[in-house]
Amino acid sequence: MIKINHTYSLIFFFLFTLLSFGQSNNTQTKSDDAFFTVRGSVYLKDTREPIDNVSIQLNDGRYTRTDIFGKFVVKARVGDELTIMHDDFDTVHYTIISDERITILVEEPKNSRYISGRKNDVVRQFNQMIDSADAYLKKDAAKSIKFVGDALNYDVSSRQSAEAHELLGDVYVYWKQYDLAISAYKVSLQNFEMPSSKLKLAKTYIDNEEYQKSIDTYKSLNEKDLSNYEKTVLYEGLGDAYLKLKNTQQAISSYEKGLEIAKKHLIAPKVTDLNSKIAQAYNARGEVEKAKGFYSNSLKLAKKENKKRAVEEQIKVAEFNSSNMEYDSEIALRKDVLETLEDIEKDSVLPNESPLTPQKQNYKLGNAYLLNNDLENAIPSFKKSIEEADKKEDLDVKKDATRKLSEALIDAGDAEEGLKWLNEYKNTVDELYAKKVQEISQAARFSRNIAEQQNRITTLESDRALSKSKYDLTQERNKRQQLIIYSLLGGLLLLLITGFLMYKYIKQQRLANNLLALKSLRSQMNPHFIFNALNSVNSFIATNDERTANKYLSDFSQLMRAVLENSEEDFIPLKKEIELLQLYTKLEHFRFQDKFDYSIDVDDTINVDEFQIPPMLLQPYIENAVWHGLRYKKEKGHLNISIKPKSKDEITITISDDGIGRTRSKQMKTENQKKQNSKGMNNIKKRVAILNEMYKDKVDVTIEDYQQSEDAGTKVVVTLKKD
Repeated sequence: MIKINHTYSLIFFFLFTLLSFGQSNNTQTKSDDAFFTVRGSVYLKDTREPIDNVSIQLNDGRYTRTDIFGKFVVKARVGDELTIMHDDFDTVHYTIISDERITILVEEPKNSRYISGRKNDVVRQFNQMIDSADAYLKKDAAKSIKFVGDALNYDVSSRQSAEAHELLGDVYVYWKQYDLAISAYKVSLQNFEMPSSKLKLAKTYIDNEEYQKSIDTYKSLNEKDLSNYEKTVLYEGLGDAYLKLKNTQQAISSYEKGLEIAKKHLIAPKVTDLNSKIAQAYNARGEVEKAKGFYSNSLKLAKKENKKRAVEEQIKVAEFNSSNMEYDSEIALRKDVLETLEDIEKDSVLPNESPLTPQKQNYKLGNAYLLNNDLENAIPSFKKSIEEADKKEDLDVKKDATRKLSEALIDAGDAEEGLKWLNEYKNTVDELYAKKVQEISQAARFSRNIAEQQNRITTLESDRALSKSKYDLTQERNKRQQLIIYSLLGGLLLLLITGFLMYKYIKQQRLANNLLALKSLRSQMNPHFIFNALNSVNSFIATNDERTANKYLSDFSQLMRAVLENSEEDFIPLKKEIELLQLYTKLEHFRFQDKFDYSIDVDDTINVDEFQIPPMLLQPYIENAVWHGLRYKKEKGHLNISIKPKSKDEITITISDDGIGRTRSKQMKTENQKKQNSKGMNNIKKRVAILNEMYKDKVDVTIEDYQQSEDAGTKVVVTLKKD
């Protein structure tokens, strides 16, 4: 392989990109933002009454009016001024700053015809709920969804329902609940079809990795119904979906169509975005030189917008240079980024998730130096990354930076300092692990809150549909009141059928809720179990016992496969559960060989294929026996799992240990542990309760002390009925 001098390659790069920029941008002379759709509302300030027939005039002469709900839709650009005029209030001026929905609140004069409690209280209250939901969209998902539900609780029209569900979809997209967002957008479109909602649905399909559905949705749009900005969004979205499917030719073609529209109508931000995305597609295709030309365009265009947009594009190009091993160019870009970030951070706070953070960029810079064999500059860059990560409490970046710093120091010959940072890396990994466990718990709570609010909205929507059905039925019956008696009997029969269907619906809904709850509990058991097992692996790795860790991981992978295979089932054959227990108990014994021995006894008279048991029902009891009983026993203990017949159709599964017992175990817990309930045990109680409700007391569980001594131990007896 011939190594080209980096200086010459850098000169060639800038000459090439300069020429490309001149060829592709000779027609663009302005950078004005293009028109986009703005939705707004005009309300009275004190009562939130909607005001209809308000004149909304733009500074270029275009105008529209509000409808009976106080709503209006207008095409505008950033910087455009709206003049809001009406006989009942003073003229208001509003400057557009983004494409987000806007609310205009006006003062109510004393002689106004709009008095509290006028003709449309429901509309006013609906608007209040929608505005509140919009206000909490980026702050509190559960509260925002609750306000949407409150809005739908009123007697709303199809268009209002569409607006509420579109906003609900926006909430779910922001909080990355893409499957729920898709459902919300679909309901919105069923109520009232708007191109903006369909564009959002297509984009969300991409976020949810349903690329073909996204393409089909984009293609179903009629371009005649779209503004020029929306047409650009359409072709950009198509390109994104094709690129995800690795169809680079179609992606480039779609991006180029969008770029043509954006250039023609001077949609400057989209011209920048599409140059960048075309470059990305060419790079994915392996045509690096073409990608360089388009990245050069996007860099120059981004600098004309604002500092943050320019930095975002510089980072994309730096990643491109890194992937093509042009480290000198990458280093130059990352240095420029870090200088600009100082100004950006003065005006705004960058979350740790952002790729713009100084800790990430210093880490990337250090990595570029390291790949360029420049240890002298790599080491201080990694140290700066660690310093910034400590300030921002960014453990993810700190973990990577400390590891790389350790490697760089060792490569530079400073083994003592390198080992010091290696220890810091291990400490950071432990700290990050604890943080991830906490985040998983928070995510579970978040999901529960979202599910509760969504269930409420689903119920409200069903009730609304049912109420509408009842209303239509009543109207029809009123028209037929003067007809013969058979019509009345027919109406009564229809009511009875409706009641029966309602009863069936409620019963099915209850079953569906139980199934959803079981699925949620199972999904919580698996990560809880996995993280406890990975904690064991982490312990082996921390003690540098690589062989033991490998052996443990091999057995653990078999167990994981069995757990995941059974994770979607309510019940599995007892034989499979016994095999799973044997493997799990073997793993626990593998780690605590000096703490206990174990035995699993299955009565020969039991046909294990005839009995069904909920998966992972027994594992938490074994885990508790080992971790909270036997592990703290002074001498070696014993764990016994015994399966015996109780009657013709019942068996008992007894899990007994001679550990320290529940009382002493509780006394040894820290104050923090006392505040927390055992997640596994609570999940089992809930699962057993739901399963018994669905399958008529199939499972029974009792827990008591095993023996009368200092080490009282624990005995768990599970009674299982045959189907």
